[in-house]
Amino acid sequence: MSNLNSQNQDNYEDLLVSIEAGKDILNLLIAVCDDSDCRDRLIADYEAELEPDIRRYRVELARGEPSLRSAIANLVEQEAYLQQRGKAAITVTGVEKLRFFKQFGESRSEQEVFFGYLQWTREALREFPFSIVLWVTRQIEILISNESPDFWSWRKGVFRFDTKKTAAVPKTEFEPFRSLVAEDDREPPSLIPLEDLQDLIARTEQKKGLEDPSLASLYASMGKIYNRRIKSGECENFQREYELAIDCFKKAIALQQELDVELELSSSLNYLALLYKSQGSYSEAEPLYLQALEIGRRALPEKHPRLASHLNNLARLYRDQGRYSEAKPLYLQALEIDRRSLPEDHPDLATDLNNLAGLYQSQGRYSEAEPLYLQALEIHRRSLPEDHPNLATDLNNLAWLYQSQGRYSEAEPLCLQALEIHRRALPEDHPSLALDLNNLVGLYRSQGRYSEAEPLCLQAVEIIRSKLPENHPHVLIVWGNYVGLWREGISKGHLTFEQLQKHPFGEQLLAELQE
Repeated sequence: MSNLNSQNQDNYEDLLVSIEAGKDILNLLIAVCDDSDCRDRLIADYEAELEPDIRRYRVELARGEPSLRSAIANLVEQEAYLQQRGKAAITVTGVEKLRFFKQFGESRSEQEVFFGYLQWTREALREFPFSIVLWVTRQIEILISNESPDFWSWRKGVFRFDTKKTAAVPKTEFEPFRSLVAEDDREPPSLIPLEDLQDLIARTEQKKGLEDPSLASLYASMGKIYNRRIKSGECENFQREYELAIDCFKKAIALQQELDVELELSSSLNYLALLYKSQGSYSEAEPLYLQALEIGRRALPEKHPRLASHLNNLARLYRDQGRYSEAKPLYLQALEIDRRSLPEDHPDLATDLNNLAGLYQSQGRYSEAEPLYLQALEIHRRSLPEDHPNLATDLNNLAWLYQSQGRYSEAEPLCLQALEIHRRALPEDHPSLALDLNNLVGLYRSQGRYSEAEPLCLQAVEIIRSKLPENHPHVLIVWGNYVGLWREGISKGHLTFEQLQKHPFGEQLLAELQE
């Protein structure tokens, strides 16, 4: 079965039992999942377990005419077995694609039409004596009981599957788009389909033209939404949302330059530079960071925290390229600004300390780095929730420092704590998890614990390769470490060439090991 946490596993088993319990009467089941990949795996799992006793069918609602009754009636009309009232389970998808807001020229949105059909569907569905599993998102579930109470009252069960990934955004991120739906007097739900926001921007482009000033803030807002989703692991297609974020900020920057809105422009420049840097495109990131810093120095007071942020961003880029002499004065300036302008336990101060400590560590100045790392960790422990990803970063930083000094017994628990925080906070295939695993692999490898390191490194490779471009620095680092692990393990007799024969990356590893 799919890789599920304990609660989702229990819900899956309850759903399977409920499907099997349906016999000769309508058995209406509601399954809730925001991650389409997870949903598809769950469907494949229960369909496999139902075979051969219960026949399985799938149907997708039509967007133009999202009627549950019509979709099932069309299926029955095509299947003789269903016409004979054979034991069957019908899985219904497509609800997740329906838009909340009205499109141009529509009197009702797709979701309103769907809910309208549902409300008067109950009696019509009684002619279908099958288990019907209707898959919806959390956003739809929130609305369905109010918009279609008659239908809702007939459900035999609701089975919720919690996931990090989602195609919806919280209502709090909708505010910049509110003016675009002024004619819609409905209060937006707590979750809004991402596609709705994309459509609102496309509608504005079509109506007002691509150079309309209002688009500058819309593009920037959309880019920030994509960026947050990438960092939190909510996006269903990691690389696709990277590309969309870059496109949004490029468009925002082009308009902001024309409008002469300097602070908004510097913000967009920083976001775009960060996206390029995260993909290893340092030459594209640097001029953007420099331009943002120049604007900040011109438009902000000399001790403003945003100026410290600009300095940190450029310094991190230099450090990642080994340009330590250029990075250090920028880090020191940022730390000085934040110490003068922020409370002593502000998270930004912890960021400054971590940055400077990382630079010292890169230069082998371990005794100077350690107290800074410890100060940063202490600030974050006071100011952040115990499972915040920034705490995992602090723990990894300190662990890497200890490993560099051969202090393995002190490093290992920190690596494990960081990994546990990210496992709770992020999806199981988020790149940050791969980097955590890679850190632990490096620690085990340093101690000759190759048999423990190998499966962890394999996980890291599988995650990172599935989410980032093949030439991304993190992909190259993790893969390089994997090759090095095998080379060392074989030379010391802990791993063997024979083990590669059934290995998922056996051919690639063998080719590199023989070079």
